[in-house]
Amino acid sequence: MSVLQMILIALFIYLGAIGSIVGNTIGWYCLGRPLVASFIVGLIMGDVQTAMLVGVPLQIAYLANVTPGGAVAWDLSYATYIGTATALALKGTVASTPALIGLAFTGAGLGGVVGGTMWGIHYSLDVFLNRWAERLAEQGETRKMWMPNVLGGQAIGFLARFVPALAILAAINAAGSSSGLNIPGWFITGISTFGSMMAALGMGIILSFLVKKNIHWAIFLAGFVLVTYFGLNTMAVAVVGIIVAFIVYAADNRQEAF
Repeated sequence: MSVLQMILIALFIYLGAIGSIVGNTIGWYCLGRPLVASFIVGLIMGDVQTAMLVGVPLQIAYLANVTPGGAVAWDLSYATYIGTATALALKGTVASTPALIGLAFTGAGLGGVVGGTMWGIHYSLDVFLNRWAERLAEQGETRKMWMPNVLGGQAIGFLARFVPALAILAAINAAGSSSGLNIPGWFITGISTFGSMMAALGMGIILSFLVKKNIHWAIFLAGFVLVTYFGLNTMAVAVVGIIVAFIVYAADNRQEAF
């Protein structure tokens, strides 16, 4: 990675956060989503194909990630940007797709933990902004209330995300550029297994929310058979799924289809 690429990725890690300057809708719920983040990293690093190859498993694995009450134990945005960048920077050290995905999850694990820690620091530092805002309110300086909310809040958010992210990316880049880098075989095997399991785990978590009746398992397995053994693409399976859903809904409500 070049210095410019690292700066751009670190900048998007900040923009994809809760409460970034572009807001939650564009930031956390758009730029912070794994597929979007992977695509952006791919554009920045000039390898969209590989980025999306690791982005899809990251998206599946993190589908069930939630932030109840604003609690961020695992920073999804931080994890995805760092994970995808790790896979692209170190892809020359592995020879298989599962190992590449494993590298992405290894980087995502590091990024997610660091990002969660930075959120804790961010929230702690926000206490000083509250005191600043209280003083302005007591003095009747309502026109200056934007300063702690916008100026102070965004400055803390930027420093808590951009700077650590840039340091992590620099370390990853140094590892990828080192001619003496030699990843042991046992580590490659481990991250390959780990990368294969994480997507399945994410899908399992989603199914635990979606599957409410035994018939739902049958429908899910039918879709699996259509893709695996009949070779249907996603659009074809989606159409079949809509038809089946309509029939099941009509049967449950004892209504005629037409």
